[in-house]
Amino acid sequence: MVADNSQQTISVTLRAWRQASPNELGQFKDYPAKNLNVNMSFLEMLDVVNEDLTQKGEEPIAFAHDCREGICGTCSLTINGKPHGPGRGVATCQVYMRAFHDGDIIVVEPFRAAAFPLIKDLVVDRTAFDKIMQAGGFVSIRTGAAPDANSIPVPKENADLAMDAASCIGCGACVAACKNASAMLFVSAKVSQLGLLPQGQPERDRRVLAMVNTMDAEGFGSCTNQYECSAACPKTISHDFIARMNRDYLGATLRAGVALQSANTNSAAG
Repeated sequence: MVADNSQQTISVTLRAWRQASPNELGQFKDYPAKNLNVNMSFLEMLDVVNEDLTQKGEEPIAFAHDCREGICGTCSLTINGKPHGPGRGVATCQVYMRAFHDGDIIVVEPFRAAAFPLIKDLVVDRTAFDKIMQAGGFVSIRTGAAPDANSIPVPKENADLAMDAASCIGCGACVAACKNASAMLFVSAKVSQLGLLPQGQPERDRRVLAMVNTMDAEGFGSCTNQYECSAACPKTISHDFIARMNRDYLGATLRAGVALQSANTNSAAG
């Protein structure tokens, strides 16, 4: 028999990071959140706190959200030191108050990374991810209308891996979890998503070089194989994609070097 938790409530203290703008000092402030339904999501709890603040004439806590279904990756919060909070394979919007206990102090703060500058309170700017995608996370060849599903044979193993990589929602939890603020899991998923499929082969070398170089230019740290990234990922994307991308990057670098040397040789001979 399943217990009915619909009427159970808890009261917690929300210790939230408040910072009016990037140029102002920030600090943690405590807010009581009383008589919360345990089946309420974490974002709904923030709505309740903000409604109370608004009624008191105080500035509500700024936080990012959109779909609230674990799809968009917007809800980038660190809860009690863990990106997206307790649980595995869930975004912040999929965390429910039943994961906490009555009387808990819940510390919530934004993702911390130099490449994710803070905008306000719990909201950070993740434009760096957009720049990485713009650098090469696409297939530029015009292919016309969508082809028949079976017109291009794709090995099932590759198709499954490509789908796993494509599940990345670009939330940035991997960056926030990494002690170096590395974006290797995000970039490797986006590189592999296209690199595993036939349509992505013509631009495979150019893509991995452009995306990795842009990642470095945006100030993300290096990977030291701690695997906190995959542990924090709400889609449980495997860190094996990082090794796959490293192989692609090394191969693309060597081929680019050979091509450059050949071009120089031909130029000198001419």
